[in-house]
Amino acid sequence: MAATAGKKIILGSGKLYVLEFTGTIPVDATVEAEANELGNISGGASLEYKPTYYTAEDDLQTVSKTILTAEEVMLKSGVMKWNGQTLDKLSSTARVTEASGKRTVKIGGISNQDGKQYIIRFVNDDADHGKTRVTVVGNNQAGFTMAFAKDKEVVIDAEFKAQSLDSEGTKVIFEEEIPVT
Repeated sequence: MAATAGKKIILGSGKLYVLEFTGTIPVDATVEAEANELGNISGGASLEYKPTYYTAEDDLQTVSKTILTAEEVMLKSGVMKWNGQTLDKLSSTARVTEASGKRTVKIGGISNQDGKQYIIRFVNDDADHGKTRVTVVGNNQAGFTMAFAKDKEVVIDAEFKAQSLDSEGTKVIFEEEIPVT
């Protein structure tokens, strides 16, 4: 029984926040400010962790050694409520201008790449168990598709590839609120 103490079932989706990374992760209230919300989520969010290993082995398979050689982390989510400012965070070549009641987004041109990295945080707020946070630093490297259909909302699927966010090589910060005893 003690092995499962404190474990919980996490249900539901949450909110996705994105802000430019300047070298450190700010406090929760700063990251989770309404101004940093990327847009309402459709289809939930997923975190993918994929390690790569190399195994050295003799011809007779009597001795071997395995080491971790790489790690890939992706945070994916569909964004349903968005605007042109959202595209600026999803494309490293986007340029957004606003004038005379019109917002214009230009995307493309390798020379326009801004090189920005973003803090991407997904927050699931469970009434029974508190908040669960998943934080990565990176950018959207999968591009995006906008499908305009007569009977469906336009959802932009974002796929953020995580980079190391500290000197230890951390790629994901997973935080969950736990009871204080």
